[in-house]
Formats: sequence, structure tokens, C-alpha cells
Amino acid sequence: MKRMFPFVAVRAMGVVLVLAPCRAPALQALSWDQVKARFEASNPALKADADNVDEMRAEEITAYLRPNPQFTLLADGTQIAPHDGVWTPFKGTYEQPNFSYLHERDHKRELRLESAQEGTRITEAQHEDLRRNLEFTLRAAFVETLEAKFVLDMAKADLDYYDKIIEISRARLKDGDLAQIDFDRIELLRVQYESELQTAIVNLRTAKIQLLQLMDDRTPLDQFDVTGTYDFSDALDPLSNFRDAALAARPDLQAALATMQQSQTNHKLAVSNGSTDPTFGAWYTYNSSNNNPNGIQTLGASVSVPLRIFDKNQGEKKRTAIDIDRAQQASEATRAQVFSDVDTAYELVRSNVELLKPYKAKYNDEALRVRDTVTYAYQHGGASLMDFLNAQSDYRQVQLAYAQLIGAYLTSAAQLNLAVGREVIP
Repeated sequence: MKRMFPFVAVRAMGVVLVLAPCRAPALQALSWDQVKARFEASNPALKADADNVDEMRAEEITAYLRPNPQFTLLADGTQIAPHDGVWTPFKGTYEQPNFSYLHERDHKRELRLESAQEGTRITEAQHEDLRRNLEFTLRAAFVETLEAKFVLDMAKADLDYYDKIIEISRARLKDGDLAQIDFDRIELLRVQYESELQTAIVNLRTAKIQLLQLMDDRTPLDQFDVTGTYDFSDALDPLSNFRDAALAARPDLQAALATMQQSQTNHKLAVSNGSTDPTFGAWYTYNSSNNNPNGIQTLGASVSVPLRIFDKNQGEKKRTAIDIDRAQQASEATRAQVFSDVDTAYELVRSNVELLKPYKAKYNDEALRVRDTVTYAYQHGGASLMDFLNAQSDYRQVQLAYAQLIGAYLTSAAQLNLAVGREVIP
């Protein structure tokens, strides 16, 4: 009997462990700043594009390199056949090591480096432009998730409220104060609330999936949530403020301006490449068979200058001059696009604010007051079933329209941030 006690204790402990409830990981609700930080740290498209910037910085090193000197070793005068029966093959051999170096004139290296540095600035601006567009997609997904949460809470509240109406109607049915057909109509209408609830659940999970995909996050949906203010602000700065901010912050405009600067540098480089670069050479010769007994060891030097009669880099000079005009026109087109984007987004925000003001000031309260008043009258026999159902439908439509308008406002605010190039509306 004593030997069985440890076995029984182990079995009892196993039963306790099996029956003990498993603690699920705590639900973590992320704010917009936390979502954006995770996105910037892990989004694969953004990280891959950041490598382009590092590659351009590496090209700056290549652009500033000097030409390598040339080394040539010449050996000649080796005897290949006997002379008078005597064969001394290396007696007359002489060696000649030769060094040469191409000297680049007219600041070619400096201009190549300047062009490469401007190319890096262009790539950095393009990287920021990619970040700008991806963050707008992220912000839209974040807003969609907040909207789905808001609609889900509203669907749950509507269903709970309607369940209470069903209980009150059932009590009236028992008291004979309500016809069976009217109660059946009320009970059948519950399926609409259930359908709206399930649709809201699916929409929320779909929005979370998109948000997790942008963050490259594998967190289970049930353990992921976001938090934020789902509301609007009627304070809006003048349009000129957003225009000025966009001119200073838009990365695609900065890339266009840097491209224009690089085209001017490339033209200078093309003119410089049309100049002549001499090649300097020097050598040492040891010739044991020289007729001059005092000239066995000699030094020599040379200067090689290409005669640029035909090729003066005319094509590149003309191409880069044309490229300057093209870059200027492209920068003007980008500037015009910036103004168009800001103006369009500003009008969307302004329009949504004007639509939301009456909802917040009176429509929401009126819809709630009408619903509660008609419901109270219906419970006490002072309103018809049709009046009650219409009041319920009107209230739900007003609430849903208000929720959708807030989502449209937050999305248009994100679009204005996108148009400006930085966050001007939190």
C-alpha cells in the first residue's frame, strides 16, 4: 500500500493539471504610433527598398576612386641560337620595368562623386516616398479596423437592446396585450441584428488580417487588437498652411529637385569628360649588351596625349543638356501634382467635417430620443408595431451613417497627411 502512494499522487497531479484552465496570452491593444513603429521595423518591402539607399552610398566610393597605375615588365635580347658555337642565352637580355598613370583633369573625380551623392539623395527621397505611400495604406487599414470595432460594438448594443424589447413583448403576449403575429414579426426581425453582428465580426477580422500583413506580424487574430480615438475634430488650418508644408516635406518633390540638380552636375561631368587626359610613363632599363659601356642602366619617361579630333564626347554633352530641361519640366509637373493632391485631400476633410457637425450636434441625439420615445409608447400601447420598427430602423441607419462618416473623415485625414508628406492631422 505504501508503494502505491507516489503513483496515486502523480495521477492526481496530472488530473489537476489537465482540469486547470489554460491562461490565454493577454490581449495587446496597439496604438497608431506602436503600429507604425512595428511596420517601419519589419515591413519587408520597406526594408528591401532601404537596401537601395545603402547600395547608392557604396557607389559613392566607386565614383571617387582614382585610376589604377599600370605596371609593365619587358624582357628582350635573349639569344635563341649559338654564335660561333657558343650559346649564352641570357648574356644580352635586358629588362625594362615600366610604370604609367592616367591623370584625370577638370575635376572628373569630384564631379563623379557629386553626381553619386546626388543620386543617393534621390534614392533616399524615393525611399521616403515609398514609406509615405505605405504608411497611408497602413493608416487606412488602421482606420478600417477602428471603424470595424466601432460598428461591432454598435451591433452588439443594438442586439442587446432588441433582446430586451423581445422580452418585454413576450411579457405583453402572455398578458394578452400583444397579438401572436405581431410578436412573431418582432422575433423574426432579430435575424437582421444577428446578421449585422456576424458581418461586423468578419469585417473586423479581415481588417486585422490586412494590418498584420502590412506589419509582417504572425500574431493570432484573437491576441491582436488596436486602440485609438474614433472621432473627428472640426478644427482645420487654412489651405495655404498645408500647401507650404507639402512644398517643404513631400519626398517625391524633393526627389524631383535632386534629379534636376544631378542633371546639371552630369552635364558638367560630360563637358569634363570631353577634355584630354594625359598618361605619364616612366621606365628603367638594364642592357648589358649596349654599345655604350656607360649606358648599361638607363631611365626613360613619356607623356601620352590622345588627340581628341573626332570624339569630344559631343553626344553626352547634348544628352545631358536635354536632360536638364527634362528634369526641370518634371519638377514643375511634380509641384503641380503636390498642389492638386493637397487641395483634393483638403476638400475631402472639409466636406466630411461639415457632414459630421450636424450629426454630432443634433442628429444622433434626435435619433436616440425618437427611438426611446417610440419604444416607450409601443410598450404602453401608444404606438403601432410599424412605428416601433421604423424608429428602430431609423436609429440604426443614423448610427451607421455616423460611424461611416467618421471612418471617411479619418481616411481623408490620412490622405491629407499623404498629400503633405508628413502627419499634419493626428
